[in-house]
Amino acid sequence: MILTLTPNPSIDRTVTLAGKLQPGGVQRVDSVTDQEGGKGVNISRASVRAAIPSIAVLPAAKDDPFVIGLLSAGIDCRPVRPAGPVRMNITITEPDGTTTKLNSPGAVVGPEHLEAMAEAVLARASSSEWVVLAGSLPAGAPATFYADLVHRLHQTGAQVAVDTSDAPLTALVAALPESAPTLMKPNAEELGSFTGAHPADLETDPAHAAAAAQQLVDQGVGAVLATLGPHGAVLVTEAGAWHASPVPVTVVSTVGAGDSSLFGYLLGDIRGLSEPDRLALAMAYGSAAAALPGTTIPTPDQVQPELVTVTALGGTT
Repeated sequence: MILTLTPNPSIDRTVTLAGKLQPGGVQRVDSVTDQEGGKGVNISRASVRAAIPSIAVLPAAKDDPFVIGLLSAGIDCRPVRPAGPVRMNITITEPDGTTTKLNSPGAVVGPEHLEAMAEAVLARASSSEWVVLAGSLPAGAPATFYADLVHRLHQTGAQVAVDTSDAPLTALVAALPESAPTLMKPNAEELGSFTGAHPADLETDPAHAAAAAQQLVDQGVGAVLATLGPHGAVLVTEAGAWHASPVPVTVVSTVGAGDSSLFGYLLGDIRGLSEPDRLALAMAYGSAAAALPGTTIPTPDQVQPELVTVTALGGTT
């Protein structure tokens, strides 16, 4: 089972434009879609579609349409008392795949809301193959929330994956190795934020990205899956480093592609695949998601890991 925590969930509204975005103008919209979202929710959605049991922990009222929508999609939820209504994020997608995101902050939480989420995760962690802590933190949460929770999860023996950015990511890195998760999934910008490297250099140079990710492994992180946009992804563990090239697809929307990549890695681990094969599955999931509209999460039949080329870096075999 995959247990996910989305402390700052959102209704993801995707606005698909008929032409290029023109700031300040009036434009025609092809379609508008709403979907219950958030990084952890996306992981749970992918898990259910791959027939892997999942429980999603998130702050929302039990009768909130957000929760009802997830339950209707077959996603088991454990809603905890929220500080306010679920926020809405808006994604504007252009015909060439260019994506503009407008993310709202959400309700301001207090210590009691954060502890309720933490306790809901800790109560189920030992029966989970993976615990995923994902996304931004709500307003009012300390930047150390993920780092503190990872440290508490060490007592459960669960494998923990973290996918976050900005201050929560900085706090997690600062707390290494005591709060080292089993897996981290930064993108090039996030990897550069704490290594000092320029994100563009990391994205276009897999060896450079692998060297940056190695800094996290040296501090106790079990594996680092670094997504590099159109340049693929890099996986670094104690056993070595590998680069995967993306599957050639027509990019429709990159929203949710990173979440899909993370799930692909987790699925590969659950299936007992080797590190290179886990990376191939992660890359295939991310590519498949990028070819779908909005925050659509791919199904296993839409994923083609056999088309992914994985290359060992730094002499790794």
